[in-house]
Parts: sequence; structure tokens; C-alpha cells
Amino acid sequence: MLTRKQYELLVYIDGYLKDNGVSPSFDEMKDALGLQSKSGIHRLITGLEERGFIRRLPHRARALEVLRLPDNARLAGRQPSRPAKGLNERFGADAKVIEGGLAGRAPTTAQVVELPLYGRIAAGTPIEALRDTESVEVPAYLLGGGEHYALEVEGESMIDAGIQDGDTVLIQRRDTADNGTIVVALVDDTEVTLKRLRRKGSSVELEAANPDYETRVFGPDRVKVQGRLVGLIRKY
Repeated sequence: MLTRKQYELLVYIDGYLKDNGVSPSFDEMKDALGLQSKSGIHRLITGLEERGFIRRLPHRARALEVLRLPDNARLAGRQPSRPAKGLNERFGADAKVIEGGLAGRAPTTAQVVELPLYGRIAAGTPIEALRDTESVEVPAYLLGGGEHYALEVEGESMIDAGIQDGDTVLIQRRDTADNGTIVVALVDDTEVTLKRLRRKGSSVELEAANPDYETRVFGPDRVKVQGRLVGLIRKY
């Protein structure tokens, strides 16, 4: 089963190939799916390739071959190569893809959920909070209930908690957290960081998991919890 974005990209590539005799460029695919970065297209193509829907032809530029389409794509009929629209509008109401959320159904290990990727979060010095630019595919069994999003880690201040530079952390969106929880904390409404939350009296501590980094202490009105850590993805 494909995610919504994988499905849209696969049908877009198939239509473009039949209309033009050559696969679309990464910029064209990015624009068609409404993504901000080509890195998201790379991840979608890799996922389609691993699932046996497309293959890359070696030693040729813009060389993708569609090996097969999902049954529901064939039933809906080939769509012209144009920018992606709403899924039901483009592919019909029977399109079988996974939405970015788990409401109304229990996740299984076979499901994949597409989460918004909100950019890089500092695990050292806080950086400015970033807006949603891409998405990332996550096994559904890593998530529980509620709304989730993903962040890329930058820095090494949480390495003793098993969080390394370049990891993708999975965050359950919430505005409260228990003492000792690793959270996404918004500092002074402008900076965001990943740290362990400690409340002591009238102060809030954002504690690193690396002795080379100091614990930062703030007044209670300066720190807002934006979510808590529930999972991690690492690429080797």
C-alpha cells in the first residue's frame, strides 16, 4: 500500500512518460506535488523503487520507468501530467492510500504514515522554529494516539539519551509534559530546542544529555512545550 504522496507521484510520472516520452525532472515533480524541497522527491522515489513500482535506468538522465501501477490507479484511469490536486479529485474516491494520521483505525506494522517534517531542531543551541516544508514516512506502530510531526536533529547535546546528529525524531504534539520527559521546547516564542524538561520551583530547566553542554534555566513564562518525544528514525 502506498502513501498519498507516493501514489500521486507514481501516477504523475506515468502520465508524464506517456505524454512526453521522458520522465519529469525533479523540479517538475517537486512543483507537481507542492513540495518545497527536492529531497522529499528523492525519498518518495526511493520508496516507490523499493516497493517495485518504478526503477531507475542507469547512465541516462531523467530516466525512470514505471513497472506497475496500483489496481485503483488503473481503475481510475490515467490522468494528464499536471500539478497534483486533491486525491479524490484526481484519482477517484476509491484511491487506497494512507493518510497522515491514525484517527478512526488501529495501526498495524504494515501501515506507513506520512508526517510533516518541520525542519531541523537544535540538540545543542536552540535555533529558530521552522515551518513545515516536507514530509517523512514513518511506520505506524511507532506512533500512538493524537497528532504527530517529525524533526531533524542538529547537534550532539542529547547523545547520552541515544539521540544523534542527523536523526529524525518523532514528536507527539502536546502542550504539557511530565518532569523528566524529552520535549520540544519553544523558548521566548522564537527558538526551539530538544531537551529533557525539569521543573524546579518557579523555574524551568532544559537539560542536555551530554556533559559538554550546560543545563539552561528559564522563568516559567519563557518556555512552552510543543510536544514530547515518542520515537526516532536513524539512517545508516
